[in-house]
Amino acid sequence: MGRHRDLAIAIGLVAVLIRLIAINQPFVDQWSWRQSDVASIARNYYQHGFQFAYPQIDWAGNEPGYVGTEFPILPFIAAVCYNFTGIHEWVGRLPAVILFAASLPFFFLLVRKVFDANAATWATLFYGFAPLNLFAGREFMPDVPSLSLALIGLYFFLRWIDDQRSTSLCAAAALISLSILIKLPTAVIGAPLLYLAWQKSRWNLFRQPSLWLFAAITLSPSLAWYWHAYQIGEKFYPHHFFGAGGIRLENLSWYWKIATQISTSTLTPLLFALAILGLFTAQTTRIARLFHAWLAAMILFIVVVGYGNRHQWYQLPLVPIAAALGGMACTALGSKLTSSTMRITWSILLAIGFASLSFIYARPFCRSVAGLLRDAGLELKRTSAPSSLIVAADDGDPTIFYYAERKGWHFLEKDGIYEGNPLNSEQVIVDLARLQRRGATHLVFTANTFWWLDYYKEFAERVGESATLVEATPHFKIYKLNPR
Repeated sequence: MGRHRDLAIAIGLVAVLIRLIAINQPFVDQWSWRQSDVASIARNYYQHGFQFAYPQIDWAGNEPGYVGTEFPILPFIAAVCYNFTGIHEWVGRLPAVILFAASLPFFFLLVRKVFDANAATWATLFYGFAPLNLFAGREFMPDVPSLSLALIGLYFFLRWIDDQRSTSLCAAAALISLSILIKLPTAVIGAPLLYLAWQKSRWNLFRQPSLWLFAAITLSPSLAWYWHAYQIGEKFYPHHFFGAGGIRLENLSWYWKIATQISTSTLTPLLFALAILGLFTAQTTRIARLFHAWLAAMILFIVVVGYGNRHQWYQLPLVPIAAALGGMACTALGSKLTSSTMRITWSILLAIGFASLSFIYARPFCRSVAGLLRDAGLELKRTSAPSSLIVAADDGDPTIFYYAERKGWHFLEKDGIYEGNPLNSEQVIVDLARLQRRGATHLVFTANTFWWLDYYKEFAERVGESATLVEATPHFKIYKLNPR
């Protein structure tokens, strides 16, 4: 037992240290747009007063930009820290690393309780280094913190099933409540919780006051907050509620793409295969099937929230599920090897193979996709007045506003939301004129949208007549709009 514990601690330390590499990296990677939104909320708290219930984004132009979001405790904490550290990317990234680290011992104990210490050690390795979790575990986003809190809460609930202590139940309720507040889809954790309660009490579970109290503590704060967030989205321009519209069934090719993604860049093909094996070979004790229940709920979630699952971070809960099942599969396979030398050799080769695949599949996540937007934003910060309003042909990525520290609009925009590429010159001319009437002062293109000026000839002529080119590089063009 001590050997497995020590090995799991070593694995956890390496996993945390890897996440700290380049922790101050700018928000320019594959999920730049989501991080820039969270970071802008944090900076707006810091600069415009700590109005916790009214998170603000930067792409609402001359309006305050209040939006409906998940419980914004992470950007709020970052904003508080800015008072002591200044505004830095590492301040936003660090909470994900800390909460991931906090979840490691509880995940190990959870899997050890369900299966055994050997499976828990393998599960810790898979959980710590699966490509999706490796990347997401250092992003300024709520997904890994929410998952980490849910895992710790699941462990305490399982402990309550065994010891019936109110402290275990209260800890589970508080942690899971916060996890759902931070990220609503984490509510799928309810499937393994319900399964465990059913295994313990069967139909009597509905007669237990402690479980009704648990449900009240877990769900009431989320119901109150998300109702408030919905009202904010309805009341204030740009009338946006984060995650709205995700509940939509898609065609088979859409789900096939998600399945391919899960088996590669989410888990790696090796972990995916081990998880499938573990799914059919795992012990069938009264608690072991909690991972089956969780997996079933995740599959249902992916199907029903088909459109929302275009964002890969929604599949993060699959990582601990696959890690636990994969750990059990490794235990089953290792038990078939008769000599200790063969088991050690097999374990080393398996760990090296998984680590290599994780590195291969994690690298594309880190590739810069918003570096041009950041460069343009920094130039706007240097050359424009703080009160400037920017019209940005940015493919809907707010990174340019965050690094410019300016407000503005995506271009094209409809009701404050990025509308995509123009259909013709007339559409883009009308949209720009409307934004000028609302006070727009600058127009910016990056290399990704230079083609607008070549393809929409009449629009390019109008820009030449109504704006002055103030900065042009191979990466971006910035125009100062002439007063109307």
